[in-house]
Amino acid sequence: MPAESSYRHIVAAWLVHAYTASGVVLAFLMFVAVMEGDTVRALWLFLVAMLVDGTDGMLARWVQVKRHVPWFDGALLDNIVDYITYAFMPVLLLWSTGHLGDGTSATVLAVVPLLASAYQFCRVDAKTEDHLFLGFPSYWNIAAFYVVVLDLRPAAVAAVLLVCAVLVFVPVGYVYPSRTTLLQRTTLALTCLWLVSYGVLLVQLPDPSRVWLAISVAYVVYYVGLSLHLTMRRSRAVRAGA
Repeated sequence: MPAESSYRHIVAAWLVHAYTASGVVLAFLMFVAVMEGDTVRALWLFLVAMLVDGTDGMLARWVQVKRHVPWFDGALLDNIVDYITYAFMPVLLLWSTGHLGDGTSATVLAVVPLLASAYQFCRVDAKTEDHLFLGFPSYWNIAAFYVVVLDLRPAAVAAVLLVCAVLVFVPVGYVYPSRTTLLQRTTLALTCLWLVSYGVLLVQLPDPSRVWLAISVAYVVYYVGLSLHLTMRRSRAVRAGA
C-alpha cells in the first residue's frame, strides 16, 4: 500500500473500479434482453453502458486510482468491459434480430467486426498522446442503434459493418469526447445532446421523429468532421517536424 494512501483513498479507488466492472453486469442483462427478443431493452442497456464508460475514466483520474491501487489494472478491466458491451453484444443483437441476414453469411459477417475489435483493443497505440482513438474505435453499439432505428436491410448493414471494420486499420484519429482538448466543451455539450436524442428515439420506436433523427445524425457528422480535421492537423505537424 503506498504510504500516502489512506483507507479512504483506497476505498474510493475500489469503488471506481467497481463502477467500471458494473459494465459486466450490464452486459449480462444485455444478453438476457437479446435472448428474450427485447431489442429496445438491449438498446437502453447500451445507453447505460455508454454513460458508465464515458464517466468512469474521469472518476478514475479524479480519484487517482493508479496512485492508490497501483497493483490493479483498471485500464485492462475497462477494455474487457468495453469489448463485451461495445463489440460482442451489439453484434450478437444484430445477428439475433436477422439484420445480418441468414445462414453462414450472417455468421461470417458477425465475426468480422469481432476480430477487428479484438485487434483494436490490443494495440498499444489505440489511444494517442493527444487523446484521440487511432482507427475506428469499435462503436458497434452505436452502429447497432442506427441499424435498428433506421430499420436497415441486411445488405446495407453488411456494407456499414465491413466499412467500419476496415476503418479499424486506417490510421485516422477519432475524437475522445472526454479528453480531446480542441472544442472540448462544445463536443461534450453535443455529446450530451446526442445521448438525449438516443433516448428520445428509443421511446419513439418504431416511428422515430425526423427532427430528433436529424439531431442525432448531425452529431455523427460533427464527430467525423472534427476527427478528420484533427487527423489532418496531426499529419501536418508530423510533416513539419520531419
